[in-house]
Order: sequence, then C-alpha cells, then structure tokens
Amino acid sequence: MRTLSAFAMVSIATWNINSVRLRLPIVERFLKEEAPDVLCLQEIKCQEFQFPAQELADLGYTHQAVHGQKGYHGVATVSRIPLREFSRHDWQANGEARHVGVELLGPGQGMVLENVYIPAGGDEPDRAINPKFGQKLDFLERMTRWAENIDRPTMIVGDFNIAPLESDVWNHKQLLKVVSHTQIEVETLQGFKDAHGWVDVGREHIRDPERYYSWWSYRAKDWKTNDRGRRLDHMWASPDLARQATGHRIREDARDWDKPSDHIPLITEFAL
Repeated sequence: MRTLSAFAMVSIATWNINSVRLRLPIVERFLKEEAPDVLCLQEIKCQEFQFPAQELADLGYTHQAVHGQKGYHGVATVSRIPLREFSRHDWQANGEARHVGVELLGPGQGMVLENVYIPAGGDEPDRAINPKFGQKLDFLERMTRWAENIDRPTMIVGDFNIAPLESDVWNHKQLLKVVSHTQIEVETLQGFKDAHGWVDVGREHIRDPERYYSWWSYRAKDWKTNDRGRRLDHMWASPDLARQATGHRIREDARDWDKPSDHIPLITEFAL
C-alpha cells in the first residue's frame, strides 16, 4: 500500500484579481501567506509585457503563462512547479483574452489546468435586447463542445460569472431574474458540467446548503454587514482528479484587504 508520503501534494488557487498591477501588493500578500503551488488569475487587465512577471518570480513563481490584452479581461497562471502552456482559446472569436491552459511538468505531472474568465453577460438576461448575454451563453456552448472531447485529467478554474445553486447567492428569489443566477444560465452551465462529468470541488468540501460566496459588489458600503454575496468563482475537476482533492478553502478575509478585489481567492489541495 502506498503511504501519503508517496503522493505529490499540490495546491491550486484561483482569484479574479480585477487588475493585477493595481492589486499586486495583495497578490504578494496572498502568495506569502498561503504559498499555493499554482495561482490562476483572471481579469489581469494588462498586456503580456505589462504583467508583473519579475515581482512574482521573485516570490518563487518563475513559471508563467500569460494571456493578456490592453485594459480589459486577461488571464495568467503562475507557478512554482514547472509547466508548459497547453491551450489558449478564443471562445468568442473576437480577440478577447479569457482562457489559458497549462500542463504541470513537476509534481502533479500530466495534470492539465485550464484558467477561464467567462463573460459577465451585461445587465439584462435577454439576448434579444442584450447581445452580451447571448455572447455569454454562446461562450459556454462552445466550451461545452470542447469539454465533450477532454481525455486527460483536467481541472478548470476561474470566474464563471454564474452562481448555480440556491445557496450560492444571498437571496435566491430576488436574484432569479438577475444575470448570474437566471435559470437559462444555470441550465447552460449544467450542460457544460455534464459534458465532461466535471466535479464541483468546492461544493464537495463546502457542502450545499452551507453558505459559500466568492464575490461581493463594490456598491455595498459594508460588504460584510450586508453579506449580499454570490459564488461566481469555481474549481472543477475531472472525476478521477477530483477524488484526489484533500481539501478546499476560501480566503474571505481578502475582501477586507487594502484596495481589495471584489472577488476572493479559492484554494484546492491535492494528493496526486
């Protein structure tokens, strides 16, 4: 029988940082406090040459895959584990930088880690009057067709901009017609989940209906008192890979840090 020491312990984190250059101090704080092996960032809001590569390398995150653009969107994966860029999808065929995938080459070798930032979808949940909402659904449909053909142990993480469960939002009834929690979004996300048999690792460890949010609007004067959160950020894994997850947690206190993102970090640990 193999002992736990025979396994590679690997920790993966994801965080919509909402401008990596503006919030570099809290990224550095998180890396120093949590020291995940890999950190996936969304909404880096910079071009690749502007990414703070050296600052993160100085903290040990020398392996990096960055897919950026000027001022908006953008994703980056930084790691203490050797990796290679594995994928770079443009799900809308419009040049937006919303997806980068890597393959781990050190501990956890062979694991594919896909980092995605799904569009928010605008304010009105009707594609006839809000093209952004239609683009969001189409983005997910294209990802669903892709997921049907995944044949390797894969994890997909990031800001999905959908809170699928009733317990993923502060008030299910009030948000049923609000973009991020509408029935059509939840059903479309479920189709993506079923296409590969993804396991929602977060909800495997923080069980429904336990409170579990990852985003609070900047509009709230006191986010903690109002606590009008939504779980928009997710960490999903192939079934066999999900069974190797040993823990999952969130850093809700990061929403209170200096110049915070409106999202918080999620961390999953594996014995691979």
